[in-house]
Amino acid sequence: MVTDQFSTGPVQPDPHADQPENEPREECGVFGVWAPGEEVSKLTYYGLYALQHRGQEAAGISVADGHQIVVFKDLGLVSQVFDEQVLSSLRGHVAVGHCRYSTTGSTTWENAQPTFRTTATGSGLSLGHNGNLVNTAELRDRAAGLGVVTRTGATTDSDLLAGLLAANAADIGIEQAALELLPTVRGAYCLVFSDESTLYAARDPHGVRPLVLGRLERGWVVASETAALDIVGASFVREVEPGELIAIDAEGLRSSRFATPEPKGCIFEYVYLARPDTTISGRSVHATRVEIGRKLAVEFPAEADLVIPVPESGTPAAIGYAQASGIPYGSGLVKNAYVGRTFIQPSQTIRQLGIRLKLNPLKDVIRGKRLVVVDDSVVRGNTQRALVRMLRESGALEVHVRIASPPVRWPCFYGIDFASRAELVANGLDLDGIRRSIGADTLGYVSLEALIAASEQPRSRLCSACFDGQYPIPLPDDALIGKHLLEGIEKGVAGSAAPVLTAGYGAGDALRRP
Repeated sequence: MVTDQFSTGPVQPDPHADQPENEPREECGVFGVWAPGEEVSKLTYYGLYALQHRGQEAAGISVADGHQIVVFKDLGLVSQVFDEQVLSSLRGHVAVGHCRYSTTGSTTWENAQPTFRTTATGSGLSLGHNGNLVNTAELRDRAAGLGVVTRTGATTDSDLLAGLLAANAADIGIEQAALELLPTVRGAYCLVFSDESTLYAARDPHGVRPLVLGRLERGWVVASETAALDIVGASFVREVEPGELIAIDAEGLRSSRFATPEPKGCIFEYVYLARPDTTISGRSVHATRVEIGRKLAVEFPAEADLVIPVPESGTPAAIGYAQASGIPYGSGLVKNAYVGRTFIQPSQTIRQLGIRLKLNPLKDVIRGKRLVVVDDSVVRGNTQRALVRMLRESGALEVHVRIASPPVRWPCFYGIDFASRAELVANGLDLDGIRRSIGADTLGYVSLEALIAASEQPRSRLCSACFDGQYPIPLPDDALIGKHLLEGIEKGVAGSAAPVLTAGYGAGDALRRP
């Protein structure tokens, strides 16, 4: 088959460098559509727009028309990467979309997705990945044995996976290759991929990250969240099951099992990652967050005059806290909706303003008040420290901080880019130590038991490793895991006889091939 790939522009700087925020950074958003007769590129654009919160470093769309695959991607937000002219040029009936935050590999154009491969038979393969693999080093060694080489400059587990899938598909086709490859892949992965005519979707056996199936009048949609189905007018059908591979083509939809399901959905999706208008495992994310706030008010009451959220992720929990406590709810902080993760770095003068780039206090509302301030989580504590200081400077009499998740004490290896364990404030300090560190009058975190109860999911079906250190998918040695693993390996094997990685010059650790 003839394949075609085009893309844009030079590598841009890391959009996260020197930023004052210390929030947990999301993973990625994936979206796929099979819909003959529809403008699938525009449907995918709107789907990615709905998933923008999951990844704000790069965006890409591939479209296939039965004969070729065209890929367009670049660094930036969805609205920055695509315009009417580009979308109109992407014609076909199968599309794969991706918005990225890097959890493996640096922020470079080469690491943007969908990643593209060509099989030995000339068929194209476009793949988008949400999650993070934990046996990347093992897969790299397998790729070496098969002679698979990464695309120039690519240093992601996703590109490695695409390379193996394309290599295995040479004789048996992509669908059978996926059924044979995926049982050997460990970690968190929601995959949306396609050849020239068929859309595929797969979810790891633990179902760590969400993936849903939707129906259009003339086709099908798969997406990271139900909110993306809503925006394109697709009706929710069901979740893609853990360990399931779905294929959609002119013959319809077919489902295969490549592994026994062992559900361990990420509980942090309910806390922060997912949109509030999304539903996960039948439970509204917004309703969950409100209930978390109610339980937080019971576990950590406060004598105060006003409950205010840290917008936007703290808003539902603050509403719940106010409902349960009887303390009035109010808006004490205004968020600048247009300050996201920008490629333009703030000057030193602006950087010193810290949190005011995103949040500014309503002084008339908070002056002379005892405040309960509800936030979704604490990672390093820098944001909360600056926030408490700003509220006191604006006239707050007391600041009682309430957190709608337990203390984050462990890093995530399944697709969320938390700080290292040494940087997590809850890892080195007890509750009172954290309170003193951020300058609050009192501090309370919701308990893990209350958080799980609010999700209405059985504890056995949830991953809460960032809170309790219980990792459901076994991890390799420290030297064989990490965001810059493949970049480090590339440096370590430079000059060797048969390196798998032909390029990749990110700032990785100096790891060597074991």
